[in-house]
Amino acid sequence: MGILDVIILGVIQGVTEFLPVSSSGHLVIAQYLLGINSPGNTLEILFHFGTLLSVVFVFFNEIKLILISLHERNTQILVGYLIIATIPAVFVGIGLKDYIVDIFDSVKYVGLALLFTGSILILSSKFKHSQKKHSFFSSLAIGLAQALAIIPGISRSGLTISMSIFLGIAPKEAAKFSFLLSIPIILGASLLGVFELENDGMIDSLTVFVAIFTSFIVGILALKLLLKMLEVGKFHFFGVYCLGAGIFAIFL
Repeated sequence: MGILDVIILGVIQGVTEFLPVSSSGHLVIAQYLLGINSPGNTLEILFHFGTLLSVVFVFFNEIKLILISLHERNTQILVGYLIIATIPAVFVGIGLKDYIVDIFDSVKYVGLALLFTGSILILSSKFKHSQKKHSFFSSLAIGLAQALAIIPGISRSGLTISMSIFLGIAPKEAAKFSFLLSIPIILGASLLGVFELENDGMIDSLTVFVAIFTSFIVGILALKLLLKMLEVGKFHFFGVYCLGAGIFAIFL
């Protein structure tokens, strides 16, 4: 795989990891259209590492505040809710990931999943925003939504933010919780990939740098765009895009 392919896949990963349009679904479509082979576990880990760094960069102050206030009860409760929301995805990721991906890893299935994602995003705009706080129930519901996003074409950020909005949580707080929740998920996906590296071989240092740097920079831009769209009430615009992308994928 050439450097240009790495850049293309890094851009796709960086943009779609955080925008509510499904990174796994777009990767399937990109591979089909461009004839790019699967990047392999090593590159996937590097892409994940780049996007993980972008979350830490954008939410550095929030993460720092959590770390220095772990002794406070409110912070402990927040961490507890994040753990609860992580559990469903852990069970699905460990037990069913390969089975689900094998079933749904086709362009037409991705198209159907994107239609589902788009419908959920548009539906979220119909709910009035309130100032409800996270709870055990909301954390579990968000976690179940996140677990569903293992299906290519279903967006993790889209479903978790939408679920929060459905439950009456303000969009800004919904986004913060979703992306703090993405840290253990991205880290976990990377660690799972580490155990599957034996057949990937070595890659050169330039490829390592390009993969991490591309997904990192593009990830930051994507995160800032999403937060801005939530702020101005245009989150559902991504739903319109997903509907269009889904129809396009179905007819490929």
